Amino acid sequence: MDTVRVVCGIIFKEDKILLCRRKAEKPLGGYWEFPGGKVEPNESESDALMRELKEELSVKVEIQKHFKTIFHKYQQVQIELIAYCCKFIQADFTLTEHDAIQWVKKIELLSFDLAQADIPIAKALIALKQY
Repeated sequence: MDTVRVVCGIIFKEDKILLCRRKAEKPLGGYWEFPGGKVEPNESESDALMRELKEELSVKVEIQKHFKTIFHKYQQVQIELIAYCCKFIQADFTLTEHDAIQWVKKIELLSFDLAQADIPIAKALIALKQY
């Protein structure tokens, strides 16, 4: 089974983090996630993240640092989920892949029905002393 490389942004705005809920008709519909998407061939992770955030949400961020990489096998696909900490700059919040967004405190992350690959990232964030 091939592994699909996916980037996601842990987008911070003051003391809150952006979560997005996938539209019901999409794969993993109804689950909350850190926004992002697939890395295209010959595309850097940071370029992919900036492109995906613009396409899916009309969000502009400053990518700060790599946070964590998770390998997760779903029923149909295995993904390498590469998470980056990002600082929120501005957004129009035009939703194309999602039907809801929410800014949440990190201690609230696990109270959302997160996509399975996002859960270890949320747990690692909660365990951090900073942010």
